[in-house]
Amino acid sequence: RREGHAVDRNCWGLYRHPLMAPPTSTTTAASSGPAELAAALRHEASALGFDPVGFAAVPGGPTLALRSAALERWLAAGHQGGMAWMADPRRRSLEGLLPGVRSLMAVGLPYYVAAARRPGSLAVARYGWGRDYHRVIDSRLRRLGRWLEARVPGTRWRACVDSTPMLDKAWAEEAGLGWIGKHGNLIHRDRGSWLLIGHLLTTLELPPDRPAEPLCGRCSSCITACPTGAIVEPFVVDARRCIAYHTIENRDPELPGAIAAALHGWVAGCDICQDVCPWNRKPLESSEDPDVQPRRWLLELRAEEALRWTDTDWDERLRASSLRRIRPWMWRRNLKAAVGGSRIDP
Repeated sequence: RREGHAVDRNCWGLYRHPLMAPPTSTTTAASSGPAELAAALRHEASALGFDPVGFAAVPGGPTLALRSAALERWLAAGHQGGMAWMADPRRRSLEGLLPGVRSLMAVGLPYYVAAARRPGSLAVARYGWGRDYHRVIDSRLRRLGRWLEARVPGTRWRACVDSTPMLDKAWAEEAGLGWIGKHGNLIHRDRGSWLLIGHLLTTLELPPDRPAEPLCGRCSSCITACPTGAIVEPFVVDARRCIAYHTIENRDPELPGAIAAALHGWVAGCDICQDVCPWNRKPLESSEDPDVQPRRWLLELRAEEALRWTDTDWDERLRASSLRRIRPWMWRRNLKAAVGGSRIDP
């Protein structure tokens, strides 16, 4: 979702997550086949908190080719807005990311937590409640890559988060994690769309899982719920109309009038299309992963208080947060627009 994040891997590599137990084995995989190796790697990924986990063969099947063509049409229509990086040609082929790549493992990090913001407070998208997921997922994937290399010496691999120029959701769909919904997010039967995605590319050939089949059917809840009409047709989101895009990526001094008038209290991202999705409205398991637990201030954010915060105050509150992409002056812009241009939904 957030392109261009700089990940300070030098210092982050020192952080050890409680779930990160030592690798179970460092023996070679000479005596085990691809299926056994994939099963062992899946087990290691699950032990690090990833669920679901799936595998895909590179270069992928016919659905992936259709997703690639859809991206080209999306770009040609200008739906990317100011996100020029979406046109990076490396998205067209994984070979540019890892020469000789044969397979990938797609992983999902569930981030749904059974918590809610205080009534009347401003709204922040759930993905930003916890630690910077780019760093969290990257750190865990690198651990898996080192485990794989220890099992099969000479194996090359690359850890990828959603700042990597690849069709991350399409590859997750190809690996069977879930299907891409009409709101453009990946949906899993049991986890809903509250999944953060990562991939481990490898030069090993591992048996692929079956691609996921779409299950949205005739549902159009996300399309009708979007207050700005950003989902211009099923599976097509025009970023220029999207609240999430404007509150996170728009660097203009003021938000467009139509966006400001429709914020309904959203100041950092927007979850409206996900909140109304039937796959998210059924009982969901609340994650206990420490890295996705909400920071208290994000659940009780008030404009009258936050507008008094200095840049230093913001810096302290946003440490190790993916919401750092929103600069302090942008927070102030969004806060003023939210309280001045629309009601705050409960």
